[in-house]
Amino acid sequence: MIKFNHFNFNVLDLEKSLKFYKDALGLTPVREKTASDGSFKLVYLGDGITEFTLELTYLTDRKEPYNLGECEFHLAFHTDEYDAWHEKHKEMGIICFENPGMGIYFISDPDGYWIEIVPER
Repeated sequence: MIKFNHFNFNVLDLEKSLKFYKDALGLTPVREKTASDGSFKLVYLGDGITEFTLELTYLTDRKEPYNLGECEFHLAFHTDEYDAWHEKHKEMGIICFENPGMGIYFISDPDGYWIEIVPER
């Protein structure tokens, strides 16, 4: 058997990203690892429901934004409270794309990663 474990986003400002993921999606740290030389810190965020985690990698010497290419990748969440989350994200000003015909929308994190929000069907 093989199953998903985690997905990674590299971030420039760890504290800003932690606040974003807590405020926007309710994700909280479930474990951390700091390099013995202080060169990086990994923080794994969980939703409190599934075992899947989002790994935020913070490279302490990194100063320039990450090149996300054409951003043709994304992380997706589904919810049975779609309208409430949509309103919250709208109020936060973080919706970067909506497709009403498909009934989905995307939010963007502080580093420009896109996150899809899908209603449970």
